[in-house]
Amino acid sequence: MKKNSISIGLVIICMIVYQSIYGQDILKGKWSVEKANNWYSQYDWFAGTNFSPSTAINQLEMWQAETFDIETIDRELKWSAELGFNMHRVFLHNLIWQQNSEEFLNRIDQFLEVADKYNIKTMMVLLDDVWDPYPISGTQRDPFPHRHNSGWVQAPGREYLEDESKHPLIESYVKGVIKRFKSDNRIAIWDLYNEPANPNTNSYGEKSEDKTELSPSNKEKFSLRLAQKVFRWAREGNPSQPLTMGIWQGNINNWGTPEKLPDVDKVMIKNSDIITFHTYANNTNDVRKIIEQLKKYKRPIICTEYMARTNNNTFKDIMPIFKEEHIGAINWGFVAGKTNTIYPWKTWDETFTKEPDIWFHDILRSNGTPFSEEEIKLIKSLTKK
Repeated sequence: MKKNSISIGLVIICMIVYQSIYGQDILKGKWSVEKANNWYSQYDWFAGTNFSPSTAINQLEMWQAETFDIETIDRELKWSAELGFNMHRVFLHNLIWQQNSEEFLNRIDQFLEVADKYNIKTMMVLLDDVWDPYPISGTQRDPFPHRHNSGWVQAPGREYLEDESKHPLIESYVKGVIKRFKSDNRIAIWDLYNEPANPNTNSYGEKSEDKTELSPSNKEKFSLRLAQKVFRWAREGNPSQPLTMGIWQGNINNWGTPEKLPDVDKVMIKNSDIITFHTYANNTNDVRKIIEQLKKYKRPIICTEYMARTNNNTFKDIMPIFKEEHIGAINWGFVAGKTNTIYPWKTWDETFTKEPDIWFHDILRSNGTPFSEEEIKLIKSLTKK
């Protein structure tokens, strides 16, 4: 009996440890497959972009009072609607909440009012683990010439990831934003955390000159901890919209098998109401493999990042596949501007001195003219605009 009791105790301890790391899908509130698919059935095919106005270098410049540019936002969302886009993925930031939460919420409401005017739904992204690990509120630095995303910042950033005593500040932000908009049908989806555990290797990580990023092992540990908490905080808010975090790493042949995924992606897949993912794959076969893997979850699927022309990930090759499979298609970048995402990732390793002949991301110039008329025709043919 004693031996059996010890064995049972060990099993219980193992189960508790497993659930604390990987089992947050047991939290009350995760949508059933049926509920998720019923939600998706009320919408047409989602197509659109990751949106930041051309006048903002990052999330802080987009949303801070001094640089919130509603006129540019209105103009560029109008252009988006003219292409037939009906969904934008938009990044928020916790530091603006800490500056003045009520004014921040009011600016979000202004943005949603404009998007709704053009029949564009919004996917709000609350946290982000990519690019500069030390965000600072206030005046943002100027773009580094010809460098991709030279000013984009993480949310909440390294300081908050490492120091768990600061997590109540993040909890207040997550719960506060969701509480305000939990029943707002202008927001279609909550994307809780963009690419948690991204090591930012060439920009701020191990292979960079900067080296201000956490080591990959520490980044994964701290991001995993925060991702688990964010799902719990969001569930406690009980929003009417689905929750998701987009899978982005690991072997794509394992994306349909959670047990074979990196720990962070495992938590994301297990807890998401709908399945979202990123792909900059340079061939259509890999994109189709990803789709077949993710279909195993029997939930709605949306690609929340794709399209990198010089990586052979193009509208022409990828967007028709998503339309055929009824998978939402949200590409990176819309109007070229201060983010400099017309330039490729490799501008962190190589020096560029002029605009590339083939843009990496983005669709329109700041005056509204397209990089490619052929792409515009394709997009409109797929959105039926």
